[in-house]
Amino acid sequence: MDPIERVIALFTESAQLSANAADSQAAPIAKAAQTIVDCLLGGGKVLACGNGSSAADAQCFAAQMQHRFERERPGLPALALSSDAVVLTAIAFDEGFNEVFAKQLSALGQPGDLLFALTTDGMAINICRAVHAAREREMQVIALTGRDGGEVAAGLDDADTEIRAPATEVPRILENHRLVIHCLCDLVDLLLMGGEV
Repeated sequence: MDPIERVIALFTESAQLSANAADSQAAPIAKAAQTIVDCLLGGGKVLACGNGSSAADAQCFAAQMQHRFERERPGLPALALSSDAVVLTAIAFDEGFNEVFAKQLSALGQPGDLLFALTTDGMAINICRAVHAAREREMQVIALTGRDGGEVAAGLDDADTEIRAPATEVPRILENHRLVIHCLCDLVDLLLMGGEV
């Protein structure tokens, strides 16, 4: 395939996924944004986690909450659990990589806080254990997933929210997750500060 045709095909795949995902994701995104706002207004914080590119997305989400998205506003309490290399490596060395997020949640999470978990296939053991740790700490969970949602989706309950990318290819799932994050940040700002819909 010609490189230009390949690029156009990738753009088209991504655009089609976004168009197809809007119907199935709009309601859970709106619910998740309200859950985040309720958590923050109740004095809670958002703890985000993911692996690899999902860790980067968790960090971007936390940065947009702590700093700002598109509008100036006070910082909001959010933290990416993948950000501290010292904590991650200490836990991974002593307890194993499967515990890197659950151990932090056990230390930092409080009832009323929120876990924001990102996973492309829902099968990462450390994310599954984070969901379990959040449950033990009486925290709600928002999970961004892909494929069939995996074990992460199976571990959620009615109070939690899953936003599943309707895709199987990791690049398309990650592109969708980034758009979902931007939608969430936009709605959080709108719900907290008002303005045009």
